[in-house]
Amino acid sequence: MIDYDDSGSPVVEVGDPGPRPVQLVFSGPVRPFGEDLTLDFLVRACGRWGSVETRVRTWDGDGLDAFLSSLAEDFRGWEGARTWHSLEYDLTLSAEHRSGGHVHLTWGVREVSPFEEWRFEAATVHAAGEEMRGLAGEMRAFLAGPAR
Repeated sequence: MIDYDDSGSPVVEVGDPGPRPVQLVFSGPVRPFGEDLTLDFLVRACGRWGSVETRVRTWDGDGLDAFLSSLAEDFRGWEGARTWHSLEYDLTLSAEHRSGGHVHLTWGVREVSPFEEWRFEAATVHAAGEEMRGLAGEMRAFLAGPAR
């Protein structure tokens, strides 16, 4: 189920309870140009090692929710990696279906500024089918959060 912060803005948390836990937090979706389809949001990756955060720019979500839904619908598996990226490649996602009915998601977070550039990757593992369907639904609600 999707959460909301104190201001009523949607928040999605994606995490991996494995031996090296990492959590990605999606928050603060805004439409910076009013009626325009541009949708910005924050992504923060955090773990025992620290945290990184960047703003992600999309064109109405760039179909992230549809990408996650397609992974859920193909719960029986697929060959190779499926990939997705945001408008400016500040968020990337690679998905692989592995034996045992699990989907391995590798999230890439990137920041490019006039002074520096960095990239961070973290992997999360999800049960194929219903767990992926739930993540897709949370992301759909998150991306629909700010009114146009």
